[in-house]
Amino acid sequence: MDAEQISTFYDFTGQTAIVTGGTRGIGRALAEGLAAGGANVVVASRKEDACAETQAHLESKGAEALGVPLNMGDADGADRLVGATVDRFGGVDIVINNAANALAAPIGAQSDATWQKSFEVNLRGPALLIQAAVPHLEAAEHAAVVNVISVGAFQFARGVSMYAAMKAALLSVTRSFAGELADKGIRVNALAPGPVDTDMTRNLGEGAPAAMGGGTLLGRPAQPDEMVGPGLFLAGRGASYVTGQVLVADGGMHPH
Repeated sequence: MDAEQISTFYDFTGQTAIVTGGTRGIGRALAEGLAAGGANVVVASRKEDACAETQAHLESKGAEALGVPLNMGDADGADRLVGATVDRFGGVDIVINNAANALAAPIGAQSDATWQKSFEVNLRGPALLIQAAVPHLEAAEHAAVVNVISVGAFQFARGVSMYAAMKAALLSVTRSFAGELADKGIRVNALAPGPVDTDMTRNLGEGAPAAMGGGTLLGRPAQPDEMVGPGLFLAGRGASYVTGQVLVADGGMHPH
């Protein structure tokens, strides 16, 4: 091991990465990190103006970028996203499944519709995106998938049980897909953030990020940029012997 080898761990030059939910919060931070590492970056989210703004922002930093407005809960969303990526950049090397909805529906307020919406975005969408990308990932030299789950998959999740259940299921998908895709040279791992100061956690109520962060050993919520190191580690060559695993970045909230 030497300095030149180590310098490749966060070098994504020539690679193309898809980041869903990539226009804000953790997804945007990861997109910026990949761009800084030299990757072509495709961000997807539901809002066309947010996609256009994020594409322009990444391009202003010198990156090749594309914003694709779509809902990952749509049955054809995965195929459309992969198609747009391949049309623009010719392939896919990295998939980061970050898009999610945190429907805060306690027992008594849940319905068929809320369960279906949570399933479509938080579980079916990521699984179908990996599936759609497999032929292109198989052709890549350093193929990697990172599924952003949540430490909520491992602990009590009062009021957000649907979200936590889907994230736990996505961890199961991560491990199963890692097993199926290993012989194709595709690594599949999960990143489990703890409380992060994002729009999603702020929408849970006034002071929610700080209150949630108070339950960690570090006594605070993370900033989105603090997920870039762990996320890019899993996506990069430094994790070439890591697959089927979950990296917990929760400030010491939950022992494992």
